[in-house]
Amino acid sequence: MSVPTKISRSAALYERAQQVLPGGVSRNTVLRDPHPSYADYGVGCRLTDIEGVTRLDFSNNMASLIHGHADPDIVRAVTEQLCKGSAFTMATEVEVHYAELLCRRNPGFEKIRFVNSGTEAIMVALKASRAFTGRAKIAKVEGAYHGGYDYAEVSQAPNPETWGEVDRPKSVPLAHGTPKTALDDVVIIPFNDPERALAILDQHAGDLACVLLDLMPHRVGLRPADAEFVTAIRDWTTKHGTLLVLDEVITFRTEHGGLQMRYGITPDLTALGKMIGGGFPVGAVVGRGDVMEVLNPRSAKLLFPHSGTFSANPISMTAGLIAVEKFDESAVARLNGLAKRAMAGIEEAIEQTGVSACVTGGGAMFRVHMKDQAPRNFREAYLSPDESRRLGVLLDHLFDEGMTLINTCTATLSTPMTETEIDALVSAYRRGFEKLVSLG
Repeated sequence: MSVPTKISRSAALYERAQQVLPGGVSRNTVLRDPHPSYADYGVGCRLTDIEGVTRLDFSNNMASLIHGHADPDIVRAVTEQLCKGSAFTMATEVEVHYAELLCRRNPGFEKIRFVNSGTEAIMVALKASRAFTGRAKIAKVEGAYHGGYDYAEVSQAPNPETWGEVDRPKSVPLAHGTPKTALDDVVIIPFNDPERALAILDQHAGDLACVLLDLMPHRVGLRPADAEFVTAIRDWTTKHGTLLVLDEVITFRTEHGGLQMRYGITPDLTALGKMIGGGFPVGAVVGRGDVMEVLNPRSAKLLFPHSGTFSANPISMTAGLIAVEKFDESAVARLNGLAKRAMAGIEEAIEQTGVSACVTGGGAMFRVHMKDQAPRNFREAYLSPDESRRLGVLLDHLFDEGMTLINTCTATLSTPMTETEIDALVSAYRRGFEKLVSLG
């Protein structure tokens, strides 16, 4: 691994950053050792840092840039809107156009409310579920990431010392000082284990406002949920008057109407974010009209008053509208095909080098694990110290070879990519696997 000199621009900038930012950053995901890299500009699927080094960008700002950097169509539309204004205390026409477009993507999308981030979308979905059902508790999958809301982040990062028995997973706080009342109102279920999950849910049947589910949770292992598990959860929620809330903040990019289309189910609410902003901050809650009615300020009895200064701002709406229009069914199919090519190439490289690794994923996303077998749940995906060390070596190798990935060794694709970029990534992985084998 090449170590940047202490006099590099990035090193100097990080020294300044540490004086004014906790840890020198505003989001932990950009940290690297010995310091973060600082972006200068991006074009398409390539990102150039302030040292002048250009890399293929497979992180795409944590899966939010479906069309890569500085997409010309989005730049033109946003520039035109910016000249008219960036935010108003008035509704805008583009908000209506965009709401109509998103609702056409999926027959279960009856009404939509725009917010400012995926975290906020989850927060609104959970509060709307409580308002609709009159119940307080929620259930979620162990290890699943759903943003920074107190209830959504419970058991996001448990470990063998804290996670409890598999039949009764504990509700583990992420942030120090999380109220015990929040922990008590969150029920934790295992992923891809319908028998255990339903047994746990049965104990709280009359108290659950919703079950919050990501169909391919990144931190649980980026493995698509088993159809049996999803059907069991949907049937249980219907039977007990509990809402099913799907987190498609990341996975909406996998299919034209979201990953849920593969399962033939209709959730009650869906949280969206990331790619639907076209590179700008955004979130949305969409779903059943009667459930969304709790947000209606013209209702005889408003159950959930909600607003937001930058919700549905015309910049995010304009960029999102163009991004989703361009990501039509043919674009989805092409990008998913590139991901299949990448996964097949990585699997072949694993087999030929004999490295202890596997690859999981779906749609235009995949993740490499330092394990022989693909994990089915968070406990199986949990990294041992040796796996963590080897993953770090692989990530450093890929970075030095000109590839940026999410720090779990996850790649997300963008539409400017072609087979050339995919094959370059596969070749870099192969050399990384060979390096790991040589290091023992």
